[in-house]
Amino acid sequence: MIKEKIDIEKIDGQLFEIKIVEPENSKPASFTHYLHNHTNGVSQFYKNDALEFVREILKKEYPTSEVTNKVAEEALQYLIFDLDKSTPFTAPEKPKFKFIDLFAGIGGFRLAFQNLDGKCVFTSEWDKYSKQTYKANFGEIPFGDITKEETKSYIPDNFEVLCAGFPCQAFSIAGRRGGFEDTRGTLFFDVAEIIKKKQPKAIFLENVKGLRNHDKGKTLATILNVLREDLNYYVPEPQILNAKEFGVPQNRERIFIVGFRKDLGISDFQYPEPTKTDAVLDDVLEKEEVSVKYYLSTTYVQTLKNHRARHESKGNGFGYQIIANDGIANAVVCGGMGRERNLVLDDRLTNFVPVTHITGEVNREGIRKMTPREWARLQGFPDDFKIVVSDAQAYKQFGNSVAVPAIQATAEKILKKLNYA
Repeated sequence: MIKEKIDIEKIDGQLFEIKIVEPENSKPASFTHYLHNHTNGVSQFYKNDALEFVREILKKEYPTSEVTNKVAEEALQYLIFDLDKSTPFTAPEKPKFKFIDLFAGIGGFRLAFQNLDGKCVFTSEWDKYSKQTYKANFGEIPFGDITKEETKSYIPDNFEVLCAGFPCQAFSIAGRRGGFEDTRGTLFFDVAEIIKKKQPKAIFLENVKGLRNHDKGKTLATILNVLREDLNYYVPEPQILNAKEFGVPQNRERIFIVGFRKDLGISDFQYPEPTKTDAVLDDVLEKEEVSVKYYLSTTYVQTLKNHRARHESKGNGFGYQIIANDGIANAVVCGGMGRERNLVLDDRLTNFVPVTHITGEVNREGIRKMTPREWARLQGFPDDFKIVVSDAQAYKQFGNSVAVPAIQATAEKILKKLNYA
């Protein structure tokens, strides 16, 4: 009965959202983190909440029975031995290093570092739908809001690499030196606070290309000053890498910031050179006919044409774009915006009967949006990566994710410096 009850808590799809994702409740996250870390010395950070989570389930299942600590402990040990191995992406059996995944999204950083024999020992992500996808693929529920001290208290010691794709925010640094204290109230401050307390050997931060010139360069200057001077890390000049140079046909530029604790004696670092530049859109397109729901209506196609014509008449370049099969996609972005800039021509549709409410008819030109799976491929996610949310959420998640191949190429360079590769 215990296993059956716990399986309910392992849910996917909508049930998962309803029963597990509680923004202010860290017990489900502790429970899954405990199960995945019971052999590496990290479990101590999660055990108390994991036991309490099992105890609560047992009390619901057996309301007239006394659930002692011993009973809960035995149940937890049972669950460890019965740990579900069906999740697509599990940690290596003999990991070479440990890392944490902050602002995790759907796990792009985790996927890259696991591919290089790393073990993720802590992850946080506040978005409930991203948590669903993360749980379905890695078997763990991320902790929530990393700005809260309660969440930070679960971060274990002695991990080697800190990963964070933190959002960009402006700092109030007018007339000041732009140090650690000046970043308070921003999400970077929370990352810096964790670095200061946990002292990982290396850090790997990712952000939008615009960070370089954000607030006339003051934001990046402050970040580098904090990392180099306040936190005492060797941080080479950040570099902008483009996903299209690492095996995926997407023109996606992102700034990468790498750092090493100065006591390690690392004084040089080279970002990766392009590894594969010949990928084209056709490499990621579906090989079979896709649903009519991805095809634009005649009304919408005409609206896009009119919109582009208005902008072109004003000398602007804004508008929809159809990408050639031998071309490179524009960047996919958070929220699904940009779908109209990554349309494709696909004349394989045989059933033009709409399955969604549209104005007009399905266009006969073969103009369609890319599917969420195609977006996943543009970001370098393998086809066995599970998509368990609505299309709207999937577009948002992949648009907000990192390009896995570019992350992995950089991660490999970091690990070589740390002698883990």
